Amino acid sequence: MNKKNKIIEPIQKLTDAERIKKNSNYLRGTIVEDLKNEITNGFSGDNFSLIRFHGMYQQDDRDLRLERHEQKLEPRYAMMLRCRLPGGVIKAKKWLDIDYFASKNTLYGTIRLTNRQTFQFHGILKNKLKDVHKMLHRIELDSLATANDVNRNVLCTSNPMESLIHKEAYEWARKISELLLPHTKAYAEIWLDKKKVSTTDKEPILGKTYLPRKFKTTVVVPPYNDVDLYANDMNFIAIVKNQTIIGFNILIGGGLSFIHGNKNTWPFLATEMGYVSVKNTLLFAESIVTTQRDWGDRTDRSNAKTRYTINRFSLESFKKEVEKRAKVSFKPIRPYHFLSRGDRFGWIKDIHNYWNLTLFIQNGRIYDNDNQLLKSGLSKIAEIHDGNFRITSNQNIIISEVLEQKKDKIEKIALSYGLINKISNLRQNSMSCVSFPTCPLAMAEAERMLSHFISQLEDIMFKCGLEEESIIVRVSGCPNGCGRSLLAEIGLIGKSLGRYNLYIGGNRIGSRIAKIYKENITEKEILIYLKSLIKEWSIERIKKEAFGDFVIRKGVVKEIINPVYDFWN
Repeated sequence: MNKKNKIIEPIQKLTDAERIKKNSNYLRGTIVEDLKNEITNGFSGDNFSLIRFHGMYQQDDRDLRLERHEQKLEPRYAMMLRCRLPGGVIKAKKWLDIDYFASKNTLYGTIRLTNRQTFQFHGILKNKLKDVHKMLHRIELDSLATANDVNRNVLCTSNPMESLIHKEAYEWARKISELLLPHTKAYAEIWLDKKKVSTTDKEPILGKTYLPRKFKTTVVVPPYNDVDLYANDMNFIAIVKNQTIIGFNILIGGGLSFIHGNKNTWPFLATEMGYVSVKNTLLFAESIVTTQRDWGDRTDRSNAKTRYTINRFSLESFKKEVEKRAKVSFKPIRPYHFLSRGDRFGWIKDIHNYWNLTLFIQNGRIYDNDNQLLKSGLSKIAEIHDGNFRITSNQNIIISEVLEQKKDKIEKIALSYGLINKISNLRQNSMSCVSFPTCPLAMAEAERMLSHFISQLEDIMFKCGLEEESIIVRVSGCPNGCGRSLLAEIGLIGKSLGRYNLYIGGNRIGSRIAKIYKENITEKEILIYLKSLIKEWSIERIKKEAFGDFVIRKGVVKEIINPVYDFWN
């Protein structure tokens, strides 16, 4: 074909999110001016998006939305703030400041533990935002880069804390988090009133327009996959020799979000790239992130995540580019295996003779009610505990590094405040996202329906003689993946108010994507279908066969081998 007849590919238009980042002056925008606007409690224009880079989402109470509209009032805007807490570790004494702020300065008075191993506040009014950032800064925390197109809070195996390996893994999670943070001083200038000291901003890793889409990272210590590594963009699986980490297997490209009806979107499990020594860990972390930065799709946000980049260019091409940037080659994957991914509740003693108490927190929501005084009880423990709290990726909390002489005192507090209860294995392995009333993307209830839904499943399990058994159950209010429902044995994903798609067939270790079983059905219909399946499972399973494995073996749903093709077919 001669040059005259050459077909020229059209230049695709960048998304508006790219314009916002480019024009933001390194994430500053006009947030300072917006904070002075007392007419509205919300943020205007580009700032609505930019505050996410600072760890906040603007939300409104959807239970009140219609009422306020009829009263000709603006929605009840308030912010959700998510703390940056690599590995989920926080000094117990710092928890007292967090508890106090939630009680005095938020609309709901609660603290929410997330499955990204941190905590978040819901319902912060705009005039209290600087207060929360200054409080976090005072206790050496921040909310920088916990949302939007950056590397999010780095997860790390937290349960159990049995060896030196877990401490090493945590340190790597912290180092990776620090490496990949934005360099702009906008956060300190806006929220901490720091003066601008440099006329030039640089982002050597993230770039002036940051990443094409959010990016999630984990550090994992086998045989516990308690961080659901297969759902994350970049994962470091610790390889141990002589009780020390000598390197990591790196897996990339995981993610669970999709769009209902859009077959160009799909979930995907993280894929093996290769093994790297500890000395090259940060080098490869940077090279993977910069490759995704430069190769990721900035014209279609629904296809901007790492898994789509790999699908577009091939894993081998992505791998070669990473090696080129690192100037080091991957080594072959080292052997590893996983046994479980749930938390182990109750007291566990570690090799240093410290005690660790894992407490179940339904949906991660910390508040006081007639049955439990979770919020008051945790604060009471924090007053006397000299160790840490560890937030798990399953929305629970570990009172860690408890001295022998304080064990009985802490247990007495936990019992008197209702923090220790007999909880079914089914409930212990359940989880949901926040959804209504604060999430603007919610299509159906999640957090507010899960407890009642589990109670009904418990009744079904009891009648089938399975009360001691467990099924991993997760509920998400929409298909964005926050509840990790597609890695559950039973996963519900909101379709519209009161209606869900029912997915089944995930496995116990989180390495298989669940397949759709029934679409757009009510909670009542879901329970009817599950009652039949659970009864069949109780009769026909082989030995201790898990529910997810059973429905695959029996052909109730087909196993998803290649999500790109199998998820929608």
